Amino acid sequence: MGLIESLKKAFSKPYTTVSIAQAKELLGSGATLIDVRSTREWRTGRAPQAKHVPLDRLKVSTAGIQKSRPVIAICASGVRSASAAKLLAAKGYHAYSVRGGMAAWRQAGEPVR
Repeated sequence: MGLIESLKKAFSKPYTTVSIAQAKELLGSGATLIDVRSTREWRTGRAPQAKHVPLDRLKVSTAGIQKSRPVIAICASGVRSASAAKLLAAKGYHAYSVRGGMAAWRQAGEPVR
């Protein structure tokens, strides 16, 4: 492996960042959506199909999250969901992070419960 390939591998993300439209498409294909925000944030509004798994809890356990389905992480803006997706990918999940988080979800006019 050459230097360029080694650098690409070293700096590549183990997960994929997706738009709201791409996340909706994945959800339609059976992916699981997890919201990694705090309980307080979760109570301010969430995607109807989201499962609440705060990032702190996810760092300790992925219990209840099926490995057989892709997992999409969402947070407020996309920073914590990227951390969650990286963590999930390291544990063997096919992981995604929603670009822009719930702010983008709301801005796209998607339902919030």
